[in-house]
Amino acid sequence: MKTMNDRDTFQNQDRTERPFERALQMVRSAGLRPTRQRLALAKLLFEDGDRHVTAEQLHEEATGAGIAVSLATVYNTLHQFTQVGLLRQVVVDPVRSYFDTNTGDHHHYYLEEDGSLEDIAPQRVDVGALPPLPDGTEIERIDVIFRLRRRS
Repeated sequence: MKTMNDRDTFQNQDRTERPFERALQMVRSAGLRPTRQRLALAKLLFEDGDRHVTAEQLHEEATGAGIAVSLATVYNTLHQFTQVGLLRQVVVDPVRSYFDTNTGDHHHYYLEEDGSLEDIAPQRVDVGALPPLPDGTEIERIDVIFRLRRRS
């Protein structure tokens, strides 16, 4: 019999019995239809904690896991997840975007040589002396990306 004291065991057992349950709940709670491909991609994205991933990286992971999905579907799904708040898009240059599973306030280090992205806690960055905002606008979020290169 499962009890409240066996919570961790119960959760782990549920994951074993129903591996897409968390993905299903996330997709449904975001108001999206839980298609096979959305569920498979959500499981890959969210099962191992916060991460940064490009569409190409996720497509490679999916095909490596035996999930038949096109790169276009991966892009569409990532953008849909971003629109409903499951992901945050981090644009590091005009041709490269990462999708971040950590949607809370934070900033990033971006290492240009290898394309890696690392989170920075918001309290570690002091943003001050902002210019006056245009009339009728307010700040939604401030994104700071520190572009790094290794010293020679």
